[in-house]
Amino acid sequence: MSRPCHPKKEVEQALRHAESEGWRVETGGSHCWGKIFCPYTDTECRCGEFCIASVWSTPKNAGNFAKQLLRVIHNCTTHRAEKVAVERMTPLEK
Repeated sequence: MSRPCHPKKEVEQALRHAESEGWRVETGGSHCWGKIFCPYTDTECRCGEFCIASVWSTPKNAGNFAKQLLRVIHNCTTHRAEKVAVERMTPLEK
């Protein structure tokens, strides 16, 4: 089942990128449009908690908010460690 689109196009693009990286996007909540959840349930993740970020429906600056979401996605400690491991692999191991 598909989710509803975010009203701000920049944020929607960031959410689609998150989904392509394996993040789960859930809509609804008390004060936010939805939340994004990290695909890794790793205890080594930030502060011992899993990466979760709130997605606001009306951010003050949609472009800056989209950049913040992308920063959360790309700075996930487990995601970064996995990318480094893949980059160090030889072509035969891939």
